[in-house]
Amino acid sequence: MPDSVLLLPPAHPLRGRVAPPGSKSITNRALPLAALAKGTSRLTGALKSDDTRHMATALRAMGVRIEEPDETSFTVTGTGRLQAPDSPLFLGNAGTATRFLTALCALVEGTVTVSGDEHMQKRPIRPLVDALTRLGVSVDAPTGCPPVTIHGRGSFTGTRVVIDAGLSSQYVSALLMLAPAGANPIEVALEGDDIGARGYIDLTCAAMRAFGAAIRQEGAARWIVQPSGYRAADFAIEPDASAATYLWAAEVLTGGAIDIGTAPERFTQPDAKAYDIIRQFPQMPPVIDGSQMQDAVPTLAALAAFNETPVRFVGIANLRVKECDRIAAMATELSRLSPGLAREEGDDLLVSPVSLDRMGSAAIETYADHRIAMSMALTGLRVPGVRILDPGCVAKTYPDYWRDLSRLGVEMGRSEV
Repeated sequence: MPDSVLLLPPAHPLRGRVAPPGSKSITNRALPLAALAKGTSRLTGALKSDDTRHMATALRAMGVRIEEPDETSFTVTGTGRLQAPDSPLFLGNAGTATRFLTALCALVEGTVTVSGDEHMQKRPIRPLVDALTRLGVSVDAPTGCPPVTIHGRGSFTGTRVVIDAGLSSQYVSALLMLAPAGANPIEVALEGDDIGARGYIDLTCAAMRAFGAAIRQEGAARWIVQPSGYRAADFAIEPDASAATYLWAAEVLTGGAIDIGTAPERFTQPDAKAYDIIRQFPQMPPVIDGSQMQDAVPTLAALAAFNETPVRFVGIANLRVKECDRIAAMATELSRLSPGLAREEGDDLLVSPVSLDRMGSAAIETYADHRIAMSMALTGLRVPGVRILDPGCVAKTYPDYWRDLSRLGVEMGRSEV
């Protein structure tokens, strides 16, 4: 991959059909659930990217047979148990895989260390570690971030756990996915009602049920999970809604017509809610609550730079603990196009659009964050001279992003320095 990509604003609306990759969120739920099931599961429509490869590689290291018959399928054969790996599990900057496997390694008989790259080692995991400890799992995370060491005993003793999910709904999902492997029914409850991206817990529950789990939600903050274990299943994975937001935004920015092969209302992922806001461009609402569509916020922020009126993004404090501090990153990088185009106000992000003639060329830092790269690339559809540094970071979730833009008619210059 080149060191940078220079986007040339298209002289015509973008038209054509490109299919976004499979959902990262669903693929990284289906893989470990199939691994914990007895028998062979077939996952179709799956995402093959850095994040899902980290998950698959870790599961293979724990004795799960995973085959890849084609570019969008996994065949997973599990025994219902996980084995202790020979070495630490390195998961790069894959937050979903790190949190889910930290919980599921409680089922290993032996010691497992879950680690990641320098970025992952700054992402908090203490609330999950504390919750696992209350379930009777022996876990060490001296810094409150990875690496995490789990001293597995093949099972756990707790029957009720309360979790602070204010930083991430993935903590709840990790506990829910672990629960069916217990010896007794388990109650998972929230500490307060504050939770990021609640819709992702619904994705977790739906995937668990597809693999035979018995889970019941009681009210807004409590789930009861039976010790059902998991059974093998054939499971179809829908396209990635977060990836779809870039294509929806590219369509409205250029006045084009892009067919992604899936109607917006057919998505079950939370980020699909962004479609209704994108369709309002260039009259997006003055305040957008991003709490339940967090990964779509960078897309919407890039789009807001060309809105008719300012847009304030609220409910997005959790974006500070993603692959990078996305609030600071978007404020900084949008302002490279025009000073003050975006700024932080507490944990809000305020985007104050200016006329196109007041925007200029810029080299965009991506902070090794795929979403910063893909969302800021959208600005290059309008502003000449936008160069995206480290474009290869999109491989985390959308390896063919640049190819798909090219297929739609976007011309790009590439360079290595």
